[in-house]
Amino acid sequence: MILSVCPNPSVDCTIELDVLKLGSLNRIENKVITYSGKALNVAIGVARLGGDSFATGFMFEDNGKMFVHALDDERVKNTFVWSNGSARTNYKIVDKRSMMTEINDKGEAVSLEKQAELLGLVGELSKSASIVVISGSLPKGISADYYAKLSSAVNPNAKRIIDTTGDNMIEALKTGAFLIKPNLEELQGVTGESYSTFDEMIEGCRKLISAGAENVMLSLGRKGAILTDGNSALFCKSASVAVNSTVGAGDGMIAAASVMIENGASREEILRSAVAAGTASVTTPGTNLFYRDKYHEIYDKIHVEKLF
Repeated sequence: MILSVCPNPSVDCTIELDVLKLGSLNRIENKVITYSGKALNVAIGVARLGGDSFATGFMFEDNGKMFVHALDDERVKNTFVWSNGSARTNYKIVDKRSMMTEINDKGEAVSLEKQAELLGLVGELSKSASIVVISGSLPKGISADYYAKLSSAVNPNAKRIIDTTGDNMIEALKTGAFLIKPNLEELQGVTGESYSTFDEMIEGCRKLISAGAENVMLSLGRKGAILTDGNSALFCKSASVAVNSTVGAGDGMIAAASVMIENGASREEILRSAVAAGTASVTTPGTNLFYRDKYHEIYDKIHVEKLF
């Protein structure tokens, strides 16, 4: 079983415009609403690839049932720690140039009692999991060290995959992780350095390996991704596709990588599958994840090369 832990679910509203005109009237050409959150996207991606998927995390009474319905429709088993209030709403504004403006809410506060309840639930559920994915932001008022607490709650027999940013990532790495997946901007934000060449990027990844990660999958967007453990490095170039939305591409990568890791696949297959899923995800509108047929179509077109 692959367990996905979502600390901060979100209603994602993706709005498509011709041109975003600041300070003026804008007319919507298309709108897509999805009930998601990074780890919930991962859980759906795992299920679409045929994996045994289970989702947990915080959920909110006012609109949480919509998330449960969405997960049930995707055949993702789920149970949550429920709190008062509503899940946050995030807005993604996309224009014809595929330029995206994001407006993200922080979400409702979660009590100390509910925080403790989720730690216990993760500990119990992870006993049956081979992989535990913890990804996304934290609700309002929860400090970054909660990421370390969540990671520490995972059964030691399960591999931990972490996908978050900034202080959350720094805290999580204190407890170790089998795999993390920053993009280039996130890597630069955590290390405080700028990278332009592959060699420089891999040196940046080594800093996160020294901090506690066993493997780093560095997403390079349209260019593809690098997978390294510090001693070896692989690169996979993305296929050229028509881009609808880049939101959720990283979650697709984590989903595919998780399934491959659980299946005992080679590092080459883990990276190839991740890039195929991430690339397939950008062909769908809003925060919709990849579909299996598109994933396989792209998978057949790409290959992995060894950097060293």
